[in-house]
Amino acid sequence: MKKAIYPGSFDPVTYGHLDIIKRAAAIFDEVTVSVLYNVKKSSLFSVDERVKMLKEATKDLPNVKVDSFSGLLIDYAKSKDVHCVIRGLRAITDFEYELQVSQTNHLLSHGDLDTVFFTTDLQYSYLSSSSVKEIAYFQGDVSPCVPDFVADALEAKYAEQDRK
Repeated sequence: MKKAIYPGSFDPVTYGHLDIIKRAAAIFDEVTVSVLYNVKKSSLFSVDERVKMLKEATKDLPNVKVDSFSGLLIDYAKSKDVHCVIRGLRAITDFEYELQVSQTNHLLSHGDLDTVFFTTDLQYSYLSSSSVKEIAYFQGDVSPCVPDFVADALEAKYAEQDRK
């Protein structure tokens, strides 16, 4: 069985992420989308909220699982007996960073973890979770960027923050 992990923050999940997930699911027998709990990042949504959004977004993809993890990706992949990581690339700047991470993971895993890069569909090449959050914060229209339930969650999250 060909299995892969697609790790990320997914804060929030965007149509760009979903494009990569769908394309990976067409190639691999099983894709685990794994939300990283990163203590170095301040996230808008909790890990549980992000997992819930991803489960909703991928509910029609039977070979896609959603999970979360903290720590090193190589340790997580080993615990799942997965030897392939999926990463998306929007621009050359993404490639420079992702190549370094890929090579480090390959080295630290003693050659047991490889990375497959998917280039983002051109219609999503501008899209990032950070830009989506900024648009939503200023009450802009995020409907071209995220599913409706994610747009609603963004609106609710910022309304909740304004009340505090």
